[in-house]
Amino acid sequence: MFSKEERLCSRLLIEKLFNGDRSKSVMSFPLRAIFMTEERDDSCVRAKILVSVPKKNFKHAVDRNRVKRQVREAYRKNKTILDGVLPEKMLVIAFVWTDSKHRDSDEVERRIKGLLHRIVEKLSENPSNLSENPSKSIEKRSEA
Repeated sequence: MFSKEERLCSRLLIEKLFNGDRSKSVMSFPLRAIFMTEERDDSCVRAKILVSVPKKNFKHAVDRNRVKRQVREAYRKNKTILDGVLPEKMLVIAFVWTDSKHRDSDEVERRIKGLLHRIVEKLSENPSNLSENPSKSIEKRSEA
């Protein structure tokens, strides 16, 4: 089930995600996922997500809501892919729809699966890169 605790509502976290140096991005047309790790808060969820469908792509709210529903459902079905990745951290993910056409729910689910697998790959490649302060990592590189 996709619970309220899994929704990204914090304005501060959203700003960090979109403006921060620690966030990474992966693309699987028509979706783009922007993600970063954060210290775990009081909730026991392993990931918080946000789904964005720009008004530029779909003028009618009913169309935007349909796409958001498809993305949320695909994430809900496949969120177990994130199990075991950085157990002490919380993953913050924003899914942004980049196309102006509707897609079949099966295709949306395939794209979400692909994005989640790529996120896991990126996190397992270099997990410390997303959790450090960027200025500290630059200092470490210059000392070496």
